[in-house]
Amino acid sequence: MSSSTFKSPEQSRVMLSILMLPSNANFSGKIHGGYVLSLIDQIAFACASKHSGHYCVTASVDVVDFKAPIEVGEMLTLRASVNYVGRSSMVVGIRVDSENIQTGESKHCNSSFLTMVAKDENGNTVTVPGLKITNETHVRRFARAIKRKQIKIKSAKEIAEANFSDTKYLEEFKNYNVQVKL
Repeated sequence: MSSSTFKSPEQSRVMLSILMLPSNANFSGKIHGGYVLSLIDQIAFACASKHSGHYCVTASVDVVDFKAPIEVGEMLTLRASVNYVGRSSMVVGIRVDSENIQTGESKHCNSSFLTMVAKDENGNTVTVPGLKITNETHVRRFARAIKRKQIKIKSAKEIAEANFSDTKYLEEFKNYNVQVKL
């Protein structure tokens, strides 16, 4: 492949800052997690589309870790970058931080990883540019994405092969907050 078929994460990095309004709050007065998830999906789409040069769809929400609540009135900043590239898929990493605009205090609120797939105008998958890795951060992110992908494949295989209709699980259920009445 020629170097023109590769892009660095910086070439498709996207950042979005938005003030959190009362209309974004949930019943407890914090910013609704569903609203944050919507923003995460939007920025992942923008980042993957920028890298691939095609519209993309969300194939999988791989990891969503909420780390701290977000308050009304805080400035939310989402940063997205492509961490891994397959043939037509990309893993986009998103970091969400919030800042109290009165005190300047900042906190890390969310880390997420979404798998996006590039599509053509007919809805068929298309090959995307490779990822140009130029520093240790890129190496770490790419390697972690590979590891998460391997774990996901292994886990899916184990679940598919397990016999969950088997009564052997009933004994194990005693360790959980569940009542079984068959």
